[in-house]
Amino acid sequence: MSKYSYKLYTNNRLTEKKYMTYTHVELLELTTFQLRNICYKEKLVTGLVNNLTRDDLIQTILRYRGTEENLLIKDKKEGGFERIEAALQAYLQTPLSDNGEIKIPAKMTLYSGLKMDERDQYYVKTGGLLAESNVFLINEHFELCGIFNILKNQTSPNQFYLATEEAIGIRETNNKNYSFIFLRKQDSEYLYKSYYQENPLPPTNLHYYKVPVPDLEIKQLETTKAILAIDFGTTNTTAGVYLDRDYVSSPCSQDLLNQRIQLDSINFVSFPDSMHHDEWVEVVPTVLSVADCSNPDRPSYHFGYESLKVMKKNSYTSLATKFQGIKRWINNYAKLEEIMDANGNTALVPRSQILREFVLYVIRMAEHQFKCRFKYLHISSPVKLKTQFTEMFQSILPEYQIESEYALDEGMAVLYNTIANQIENNSFIEGKEYKALVIDCGGGTTDLSSCRFQIEDGHISYKIDIHTTYENGDTNFGGNNITYRIFQFMKIVFANYYSRGKNAYDIDTLINIPGKDIYRHVDEYGVATVYEQFEKIFLEAERVIPTRFKEYENRTRDEYLRVRNNYYFLWEMAEEMKKEFYRRTGILRSRFNSESDAQQDSDINVTAVERWSLSIVDNNQFQDIYDYPNVFFNIKEIDHLIKGDIYNIVREFLEQFYEEGTLNDYSIIKLTGQSCKIDAFREALKEFVPGRSIEFRQKAETIGKVPELKLACLRGAIRYLNARRNGVIEINMTNHAPVIPYAVSALTHNRQNKVLISYQERLNQIHGSISRPWGVSEVEFFLWRSDDTPSLKFIYFNNIENFVPVLYEQIESYYTAEKIPQEETDSIANGEIKFFVFAGENHWGFHVVPIARRDEQLLIGNKEFFAFETDLSELDFFDGQK
Repeated sequence: MSKYSYKLYTNNRLTEKKYMTYTHVELLELTTFQLRNICYKEKLVTGLVNNLTRDDLIQTILRYRGTEENLLIKDKKEGGFERIEAALQAYLQTPLSDNGEIKIPAKMTLYSGLKMDERDQYYVKTGGLLAESNVFLINEHFELCGIFNILKNQTSPNQFYLATEEAIGIRETNNKNYSFIFLRKQDSEYLYKSYYQENPLPPTNLHYYKVPVPDLEIKQLETTKAILAIDFGTTNTTAGVYLDRDYVSSPCSQDLLNQRIQLDSINFVSFPDSMHHDEWVEVVPTVLSVADCSNPDRPSYHFGYESLKVMKKNSYTSLATKFQGIKRWINNYAKLEEIMDANGNTALVPRSQILREFVLYVIRMAEHQFKCRFKYLHISSPVKLKTQFTEMFQSILPEYQIESEYALDEGMAVLYNTIANQIENNSFIEGKEYKALVIDCGGGTTDLSSCRFQIEDGHISYKIDIHTTYENGDTNFGGNNITYRIFQFMKIVFANYYSRGKNAYDIDTLINIPGKDIYRHVDEYGVATVYEQFEKIFLEAERVIPTRFKEYENRTRDEYLRVRNNYYFLWEMAEEMKKEFYRRTGILRSRFNSESDAQQDSDINVTAVERWSLSIVDNNQFQDIYDYPNVFFNIKEIDHLIKGDIYNIVREFLEQFYEEGTLNDYSIIKLTGQSCKIDAFREALKEFVPGRSIEFRQKAETIGKVPELKLACLRGAIRYLNARRNGVIEINMTNHAPVIPYAVSALTHNRQNKVLISYQERLNQIHGSISRPWGVSEVEFFLWRSDDTPSLKFIYFNNIENFVPVLYEQIESYYTAEKIPQEETDSIANGEIKFFVFAGENHWGFHVVPIARRDEQLLIGNKEFFAFETDLSELDFFDGQK
């Protein structure tokens, strides 16, 4: 094969993998449909599965694929610590000899209130004497100091690692002669029951191995002055910090030896990717799902990869509430959300709590990795929403100090990374003005900002003068749009494969415009016409593989869960294929100089999923499909598929610059965000600018699980914060008012549309007014896009009881004469309310302020803010309507 493709492997490859195993508790949480799926996928009594009851299915799976359940103490129980201590002191009667076969670390440093896991690398060799169980830390007087688990190290037989949850706690005592108590499985389970059961258990005789700890220190976490930077993304989130040698008084020696932390360097926070064999990566999906809300006041959540893993394990049919795209909540983060766990418990929680829990998860992961408490945070935000994001995080994280005065937006953080490189390499001309455009295509949105900057090598520091402006943006285009296109293509191909004799679909049948003509077609007829035939066939595929689970809410639970499974199953495959596509295309394009070379060496196949599970509709009946389709997805097909969408977004951003002849003024065009990794972006940009101006190519050594383009924003923010802290730079930053791509209007009494805010005006220059009689209770305002299509309707609810007397001098001092001119207030008649509309300065939206006149007295009502984009994006790919 001489093409780069993505193949879904058939079952012969999967026989090399280990079987999935299940515990009894896990199976009890699954539906009958899910249990049957397991039997089919694991080839367990497949001919009889439809005749088995739910209990029979569970027993069958346990018989062939069951795994032994280990009773491990992981969740805190009030009084449990004391009950364990009493049991150890009363029943620890029979010592066992390990003959030196149980080996523990020579030195350990434990931190009170901090969890321990495999990354801490405190390994225990058991000589085959022990299984996964509970382990107890005691002192010479048999006082309990800590509760741990030993868990299997999957890569080394007879080797375990010590782990504990932060909630369990570690106690420091006056006697510091510590030992670990290892137990037989049955004795470990007895103490497990003692911990969780308040009723006393019958006496027993505990057999134990006592292993002294040569050097153990229990420490309290120290609060550091280092600033934790977080790049909070729509799809993925990253975090990191610069750690100098005195970030804490005594860094953890174990982490230094294991190179888990690097002093005097940038350190990125790693997260456990449980979707891919618990690898640790420097990015976490911005996803969380409800784990338990039986206590509505204290719901618990799964975060990131763990949330995705739980969904996948339940075949995407769990009823637990899942949240994706929570970054879009910025303008409505006080709204209440009803949540549900897998057992049907419900609770009502504000969005602010959900956002807080996710950010706290990221902070906890950082504190665990770097062994310190963070107080100072820098959270990057979109340029147009910088103020709103800062205010939101200050509100939901009051115990932390959020950088606001000197905070960088996402585009500026990326650009500073380039500026820092120029300074380090001495590759700048002092005093020269550089102009840059930054295109940031993230998971859900795309933004364009421009910048002018100068660098001067001053007497005591580098002086950097930066002027930045938000130029344009699309809140409905990002990486998820590309995933959705691939999702659509997969659904069409699979529907055709299963319903029409397993024939493949040619991409030219779906998009019948030659690749070389797509740009011209978009210019002349619009991007929608490129996908007309494609969208039509996609709708037809719904009849074979339904995915619009919102439309099945009035059907049976079985039908609803099947359709929901179809959607998330296909979405995950599309996302995985997109990631592989991005990762490999960057390598291909930069490594080879000609198409023939790339064709010769780029035959890469990837296994997408371990188990295949789709439900198709045949003769109006659902049918389970488990056989893998013998289908290849070629990289050229995917490129052809997304070419129109990508060119359209680039054209939307750069066409005006191109027509005005100002593009050549920009010496740097910086692409950032995960979605900018694909070469289709660079090819589209070549239509407007020379390729040499575009900072796009990644260094070969940086390409891996997390591409450099994803880390560019975070790296830039960290380098900026460290340079400011050390006095290396002095920055004069001016944020110019952006151009508004919207218009705001209201209807007069005779139904005439009055424009209050016009298109393409600067945010600090726009204002208007509309009048109503004194008794009005509601006023409607309409938001219009640049293509003259209505976008949103806002309603200002007027309450005349809130009006208070005011003088114009007071109005001017608060709102300025530019926003509310005196001549307009002087013209207000008795019995008239004039609603003044003006932009929100640093807020991406507009304010409404009512001013009235009654008995020759000016009165003012409540000011209200309306965001231009209520949820950042009007597209929701997980609403069940796709």
